[in-house]
Amino acid sequence: MTEAVTATVGETLRPRVGLASQSPRRHSLLRELGLDPVPLRAGIDESRHDDERLTDFIRRLAIEKAQHGATEPAAAALPVIGGDTEVCLGETAFGKPEDAEDVRRMLRELSDRVHQVVSAVAIVRGDVVRVSHVVTDVRFRALGDADIDHYIDSGEPFGRAGAYAVQGLGGAFVSHLSGSYSAVVGLPVYETANLLREFGIDVLAAGRSA
Repeated sequence: MTEAVTATVGETLRPRVGLASQSPRRHSLLRELGLDPVPLRAGIDESRHDDERLTDFIRRLAIEKAQHGATEPAAAALPVIGGDTEVCLGETAFGKPEDAEDVRRMLRELSDRVHQVVSAVAIVRGDVVRVSHVVTDVRFRALGDADIDHYIDSGEPFGRAGAYAVQGLGGAFVSHLSGSYSAVVGLPVYETANLLREFGIDVLAAGRSA
């Protein structure tokens, strides 16, 4: 571990990584892994290509975000992490709701059924690109109009893919989850840790020293 890729925090050293995201959830998950994430921009065109399979689309966005972040001066020689998480029914991805009616539409479609959350993570350093993804099944209980209206009043569904946050009040809708909880939050921790090892960062060692 060199000085270029470590950061002093108190009396400990955390491996520094680039994070091509402004998401506080992704930042927090990486901090919990004992890392020091440097926030980078991930300004890319997030349009889906014609006939592009949903999983391919999500993996591509994760890679392109990481590649874009790696062009920033602050990235230096750091491994840069990019991620994309989508709430899906079949090949349909639910983005962030535009307004309260959009929240109602999404949550009514998710009510009393199983949907998938597909979360991809990519790491880029120089010409080296690694990517992985995980699919998590999430079952919602039946939601009444009053449930949805109360949730809208909380303000939480806005700015959230699929119009809910599993780590917040939205977790009260989830009757069963099969897969990766952290991926539903926004970053698959297991897959991220595995990829980081390929770049010489052992999060278990980092977490022990942090």
